[in-house]
Amino acid sequence: MRGRFPPIRSSRFPIALFGIILAGLMLASGIHMGFIVLLTRLELSDFVTVNIPILYWCLIAAGVTLLISRLTRSTYEKPLKQLAQAARQVAGGDFSVYVPPIHSLDKQDYMDDMILDFNKMVAELGSIETLKTDFFSNVSHEIKTPLAVIQNTAALLDDGTLTHRQAEYVGTISRCARRLTDLITNILKLNKLEKQNICPVPEPYDLCGQLAQCALLFETRWEEKNIEFEADMEDMAVIEADESLLELVWNNLLSNAVKFTPAGGTVTLRQSSTANGVEVTVSDTGCGMDAGTLEHIFDKFYQGDASHAAEGNGLGLALTLRILRMVGGDISVSSRPGEGSTFIVRLPRSSKEGE
Repeated sequence: MRGRFPPIRSSRFPIALFGIILAGLMLASGIHMGFIVLLTRLELSDFVTVNIPILYWCLIAAGVTLLISRLTRSTYEKPLKQLAQAARQVAGGDFSVYVPPIHSLDKQDYMDDMILDFNKMVAELGSIETLKTDFFSNVSHEIKTPLAVIQNTAALLDDGTLTHRQAEYVGTISRCARRLTDLITNILKLNKLEKQNICPVPEPYDLCGQLAQCALLFETRWEEKNIEFEADMEDMAVIEADESLLELVWNNLLSNAVKFTPAGGTVTLRQSSTANGVEVTVSDTGCGMDAGTLEHIFDKFYQGDASHAAEGNGLGLALTLRILRMVGGDISVSSRPGEGSTFIVRLPRSSKEGE
């Protein structure tokens, strides 16, 4: 990898800046000698003879300081701000960033070296990200067919003639196959969203009705865990968005809430209209999250539970965030260890408003 980068020259001090300052100081020194000769011939008082040169050099010092400040700002501060902004974009996952060099090839300085190396780094990261995404996509497609065969075969085996232990084994096979299928489905959806292969189709529909239907899908699970489910919604709230994409958002949030809420806990779903759109809140009384976990919960494959005691693949919230960004919405979360978590989703009435 080192061979791809040209060696940095031993010295690239900006000669133009050095020449300007040197010429200015030499000119100021010559003027100073002229002042001394003039003041001596005029035979002015000692106070005037001493203080006029001092005042003169104060003005020279102020001028040189302002000149250096201006040159530094244009030569270093402005490019550094551009570089910092580009670095923030890269940290956010945008690998299409390019920072133009300041000077031509024969006049490059250290800032140009930094910018060129930064651009090469971003290009390498973009290539790696593309390879990783393509790898996941290709492998996921190849795994889907064998998994479908495993699930179908397990279903055929469970025909009611198995012993209790055999039925447990078949159940384990089916359960693990479903988890892998869910993981692969989420990976493929996430890759399509990141590559912009999914185009939202906004249509008017009733958000409250959708929320109610999604909540009912988890009724069996919250009853099994003896979880109290509370809902507070309007009778109807019509928004213009992609209904199928937002269904994934609500299913992910409700699934996490039920998953991480212990038996006897409470899951709350609230919806309300705001001046600019609608707001949906999903709260639970589960284990909660610390500050370190909150910083990464929307990262791909991140799981706050290092023991992986709870089922999951760390893709649900990453998928949720990308969908909401695509439809012009946003999501925020507040949580404390042992006090549960609250996710707040804000959506515009029309997806066009979020563009």
